[in-house]
Amino acid sequence: MVQVCKGRHAIAWRPLLVENIQPCYHCTVTKENKLSPLILITNDDGIESPGLRAAAQAALPLGDVLVVAPNRQWSGAGRSLPHDLQGSIAPYSLRVNGRQPPAYQVDGSPAAAVLHGLFELSSRKPALLISGINYGENVGADITISGTVGAALEGAANGLPALAVSLQTPKETHTRPSEDIDFTAAIHFTRFFARCLLEIKLPFDVDVLKVDVPSSATPETAWRLTRVSRHTYFTSVPPERERLAEPARIDYEPLPHPEQTEPDSDIYALAVDRVISVSPLSHDLTSRVDRGVLEERFLGLKRHCLPESAC
Repeated sequence: MVQVCKGRHAIAWRPLLVENIQPCYHCTVTKENKLSPLILITNDDGIESPGLRAAAQAALPLGDVLVVAPNRQWSGAGRSLPHDLQGSIAPYSLRVNGRQPPAYQVDGSPAAAVLHGLFELSSRKPALLISGINYGENVGADITISGTVGAALEGAANGLPALAVSLQTPKETHTRPSEDIDFTAAIHFTRFFARCLLEIKLPFDVDVLKVDVPSSATPETAWRLTRVSRHTYFTSVPPERERLAEPARIDYEPLPHPEQTEPDSDIYALAVDRVISVSPLSHDLTSRVDRGVLEERFLGLKRHCLPESAC
């Protein structure tokens, strides 16, 4: 039997600041008197994205869901926190499989939505952050551009186990999400890895689990642990215009020969072998170079610098 807490629960996290919301809207208590895990869900495609609903659908059987997402499209935002946004928050009516989990739209980037969710909308610390399900794969050197990955990194920086999930979709849907996309496989693997993160503690230096699902995937498709490729997956296409004052955006196209990337990489798994790519990410962006070797090179260069003050 499941009961709903009638008053403010004893576990404190952050005060709820949005007007006219119940203090314990996600204080579900099981018969063992244990709180169900609170799962915070966000994305970079905006509150209206079917991919966001798909992520909520994946998470609903696992715990109490709280959706906090940008009020508009924010693809390509990375982990940015622009200073010129208002940060206003409004409730949003979100229906998922006949249920209506609490949902809010934020005037802010994906990373900002995570922070607003943590600081103002969560009655207790979330047990997990899910970012996605994104329209378009996030693989290779491009992941630092991704708002999906950026939101997950922001959650991880604030102590949350974080999952960033992306589905390979046609380019035209990357900023214009379509209802025609089948999220069946992506929902399956989102739920699978979300359950994993709720049940196990990740090793040190694994801050985010990045999952990329090929468009051809089914729930039976194999998954593989991968590393992030050093290659850019979406190659930039220069704009065509006669005058610099003309509006023109830099376009992009998928890598024409993904088979030339590292065989153990996320690009190769997704684009060549067509399996689910699962990449553990770290906040530590330090190069793996031998620092002693690098220091010797700098010191060797210094001996040839003239004058000394310029070295």
